[in-house]
Amino acid sequence: MVIYDIQEIIRILPHRYPFLLVDKIVEIEPRARIVGIKQVTANEYFFQGHFPGSMVMPGVLQIEALAQVGAILALREFQGREDKIPYFGGIDSARFRRPVVPGDTLRLEVTALRTGSKVHRMRGLASVDGQISAEAEIISVFGDRPKE
Repeated sequence: MVIYDIQEIIRILPHRYPFLLVDKIVEIEPRARIVGIKQVTANEYFFQGHFPGSMVMPGVLQIEALAQVGAILALREFQGREDKIPYFGGIDSARFRRPVVPGDTLRLEVTALRTGSKVHRMRGLASVDGQISAEAEIISVFGDRPKE
């Protein structure tokens, strides 16, 4: 079941192609937990250089995808969320367990550990077919978006 499709995600997150790394949200427990999906295809921009002949999704982009899913969980609670932007405040205990390659469906599960008005601490697990590919604790800081 799709909770948020890409159009809804674009309404919540400020990220855009080529840096929007979540395709849909399939589970959500408000203020507690969220699950997103990223369909990894051979057309991803990062595969041009990582690595020719042996395409692997960079681990740091898996962490970024987890942070984006976590930002959706947090931003949906903000009044005036269109005026907010999520920044990294920190990444702790990051581990990378298996390569993610074209054709994989990356499951992005994020659990809120601590929520506040500006700072959120989350635990993220990225997995493919039940095997963890990346995990980390992520601190997000929400600031005001610059006015255009």
